[in-house]
Amino acid sequence: MNVLQKTQKIVRYQNQQGKIHYGIVEDEMILQLSSSFAELVNKEIKYDGVELKYSDVKILEPVKPSKVVNFGWTYAGHAKETGGEANLVEPFLFLKPLSALIPDKEKIILPPNDLSNQVELEGEVALVIGKRGKNIKEEDALDYVFGCTIFNDVTARDLTKKDPQFTRGKGFDTFGPLGPCIVTGVDPTNLRIVTTLNGRVVQDGNTNEMSLSIPYLISWLSQVMTLEPGDILATGSPSGSCPIKSGDEVVVEVENIGRLCNEVQ
Repeated sequence: MNVLQKTQKIVRYQNQQGKIHYGIVEDEMILQLSSSFAELVNKEIKYDGVELKYSDVKILEPVKPSKVVNFGWTYAGHAKETGGEANLVEPFLFLKPLSALIPDKEKIILPPNDLSNQVELEGEVALVIGKRGKNIKEEDALDYVFGCTIFNDVTARDLTKKDPQFTRGKGFDTFGPLGPCIVTGVDPTNLRIVTTLNGRVVQDGNTNEMSLSIPYLISWLSQVMTLEPGDILATGSPSGSCPIKSGDEVVVEVENIGRLCNEVQ
């Protein structure tokens, strides 16, 4: 048994035999693990001796969370462009259903036009919780983060603008691309986010521009609900959210983490 190093890139994938494993990414290879997620968050890694090419496996969502919690309007520019409230004093919160999650390279499926005709992208940094927490102190909050990944909070903007709450506009199947990996040991409070639509940059922001700090968000949320290992906390989108249509390719790139790529259908 080895101890997980501070900074490592972890993927969850299905091999050619159909079995699901976690692995450590090194260059273009994956070092296969027999470790469970619970063992990984306790920094225990068990290599099983198998090495695979990254391109030979199907990358899955990096974790199976108990909940996906989203913070809205954490960037003033995005709040203004979507009709929200900039510089909130208290977080704006909503949940995504687990059925919305899809991995890297899987397609975002647009709903029929009679349900929505204004679907938009939102590239974000997502936190992966590593240990159970309730009433977490702000100064201890980052100790509860196992690592960071990438999230695309796909949104039916025409529905969120007219519904009294966001569940419908945020909750369609495939509206939660997540991955491709979890990176440990990175500082989530200073990460650049660049989203491209068909190769054109549409979002370019940094988590250091958030109007509410990440430690505060974690602490505040833990007073409402208990955080469990594997839970996803999507920290909000910088400005530049824009419509997507069938045939588009959306790439959300976060420094020190990687690229989350999804085609639209």
